[in-house]
Amino acid sequence: MAITSANQLELLQTAEAVAREKMIDPVLVIEAMEESLARAAKSRYGAEMDIRVAIDRKTGKATFTRVRTVVDEEELENYQAEMTVEQAKLYLDDPKVGDTFVEEVPPVEMGRIAAQSAKQVILQKVREAERDRQFEQFKDRAGTIINGVVKREEYGNVIVDVGSGEAILRRNEKIGRESYRPNDRIRCFIKDVRREARGPQIFLSRTAPEFMAELFKMEVPEIYEGIIEIKAVARDPGSRAKIAVISYDNSIDPVGACVGMRGSRVQAVVNELQGEKIDIIPWNEDVPTFLVNALQPAEVSKVVLDEEAERIEVVVPDEQLSLAIGRRGQNVRLASQLTGLEIEIMTEADESERRQREFELRTKLFMDKLDLDEFFAQLLVSEGFTTLEEVAYVEVDELLVIEGVDDDTANELQARARDILEADAKAAMENARSLGLEDSLAEFGEMSPQMLEALAKDDVKTLEDFATCADWELAGGWTSVEGERVKDDGILEPFGITLEEAQDLVMSARIQLGWIDPAELETADHDVEEEDAE
Repeated sequence: MAITSANQLELLQTAEAVAREKMIDPVLVIEAMEESLARAAKSRYGAEMDIRVAIDRKTGKATFTRVRTVVDEEELENYQAEMTVEQAKLYLDDPKVGDTFVEEVPPVEMGRIAAQSAKQVILQKVREAERDRQFEQFKDRAGTIINGVVKREEYGNVIVDVGSGEAILRRNEKIGRESYRPNDRIRCFIKDVRREARGPQIFLSRTAPEFMAELFKMEVPEIYEGIIEIKAVARDPGSRAKIAVISYDNSIDPVGACVGMRGSRVQAVVNELQGEKIDIIPWNEDVPTFLVNALQPAEVSKVVLDEEAERIEVVVPDEQLSLAIGRRGQNVRLASQLTGLEIEIMTEADESERRQREFELRTKLFMDKLDLDEFFAQLLVSEGFTTLEEVAYVEVDELLVIEGVDDDTANELQARARDILEADAKAAMENARSLGLEDSLAEFGEMSPQMLEALAKDDVKTLEDFATCADWELAGGWTSVEGERVKDDGILEPFGITLEEAQDLVMSARIQLGWIDPAELETADHDVEEEDAE
């Protein structure tokens, strides 16, 4: 079919019809048509030619042109689409590099294959335009709730019609017992919207903690108005959840407002989440108090918080242990997610036994190392001393508060402790040297002799060896093996070194060796800070 034999307005009518149906700009459809016609012309005249097609936006007339560009003689590669200045003088008055010569060529006959190819190009362009429109429409709606209609189910994933496009609810984002049929209405949380070349762009979730938070915002006007704030949410989807709330108005009870009259508000959320039991907990700035609330309905006897290690010990009565842990550890797991701390639960009997064991170990340490009698060693432990370093380098006044300790005794204690620490350090260094520790690492100056000994035992004997270590090799970490978390022991982990400290040590070693330029490192850090600020 020759393009000239068709009704010239037909192209424009077709473009407008497609654009209206797909809700995209007609210009995009016309550009797709121009590209498809140009491709068909290239198959007729030669693929190396620069053939361009322009469709008049008013009349629909398609004009086919061949474009040749003027280039330097040395850069001439494609004789069909380029020409030298000399050659261009036949066509142009004063040709210069970069000029173009455009000549009209006859329209082509659209064969069956060319027509099919043109159709594919147009469909692809339209599809891309649709996806761009969908992304632009939904990119700002991430983090909100949307109502949709189930279209179909594919391999356990639910495809949802959200009005002007499709979204996907993956099977791991569904609440366990849920099943859907086509045309079922569904309410989901828009977890993510990202531009993809193919496949879905809108990702939904019904298991996300944010979904519950948004449902409460819809049901509780005080949350929507900002009088009550949801501070944290933890979910075991389909089974149980905990939500922490705080009120900024002393006259409003945050828990009561979320529960509603006869439980109407919380029940509406429970029904949407397929009967998921919800514990509403008052949030508190004091972490131990908040944790006691989070572990409800279990009663807590004592809480010991270790802020540095981000872990917390909770002591409960013997009869409350199973309640505190919950079925399959559910209660303590949710409380841990809510507080962001690692929680260790023990009974009063277990805690008493552990404290007694620690007391005996520390007493024995002081008796053996400082040559003290049992009573005096116990006094030290009772006053909170746990290591020789604390005894050696603490202020003398802190030793004088112990009953029966005078200035002479305190000084003698500290002298003994320091002598022992120095002897231990000397022995550790000698052992490290005997294992092959070299001066480059020994003189690094940022590690104790005991740490150097541990490194030498693990065959890290030079500064180069140390600089090649990963941070987790030094500080320890976790890896996943066949779906299970496995602990990796770090060489320096017994000395309490953190991942950040390990990173700093390794980086210092690399700088000292000249492997890294400090200026480049500062530039990289500055770039990261700027990205974070943006």
